[in-house]
Amino acid sequence: MRKSEAAVAVIILLSFAVSIYLYPQMPEKVASHWNAQGQADGYMGRFWGLFLAPLIMVGLLLLFMAIPRIDPLKENIAEFRKSYDNFVILMALFMFYLHMLTILWNTGHRFNMTLSLAPAIGVLYYHVGILIENAKPNWFIGIRTPWTLSSETVWYKTHETGGKMFKASAAIAIFGMLFPRYVIFFMVVPVFIAAFYTMIYSYLEYQKEAKQSFSE
Repeated sequence: MRKSEAAVAVIILLSFAVSIYLYPQMPEKVASHWNAQGQADGYMGRFWGLFLAPLIMVGLLLLFMAIPRIDPLKENIAEFRKSYDNFVILMALFMFYLHMLTILWNTGHRFNMTLSLAPAIGVLYYHVGILIENAKPNWFIGIRTPWTLSSETVWYKTHETGGKMFKASAAIAIFGMLFPRYVIFFMVVPVFIAAFYTMIYSYLEYQKEAKQSFSE
């Protein structure tokens, strides 16, 4: 087991330990969903409210462990494995942070959940940008469109652009904390724009490359 995988396993165990310890103190119905204003508007039973996040973390760990081992281009993943491992740890920390916010809310603490998530979302977006910028061609990680998967040149151009856009999305998400009522839009809209733009960008770059090859 790699150090990153061991670190995530420790975070998962801590999540389960916190849930087990606090189980008797939690209400029968646990707030599990919040609206754009950060107010609870969805609930689930106490068991799932406390253990769903840790179980999702287990599933994510298994997935993240499998990808570098089953990808036909695993040798390319090895070239940016440090960025990948850092992202895996960060994702686990993000899930743990979300889990702790949920527990705090359900133990009587009141705060704007969406606003509280904004800095964590910003950090996550920024590291997605780092991962994308460093990603080499593979079948699981990165901006995988038919055009990036068909041309290494398009892959690298698209990922350089996409990395910058996700980093910009991180800054916008954190900036949105200045506007609590609209922070959800600062968190969601930029990353959708980044995803849509990079898809179109990869198509246009592929068409440009195809025309250059035809003219030669």
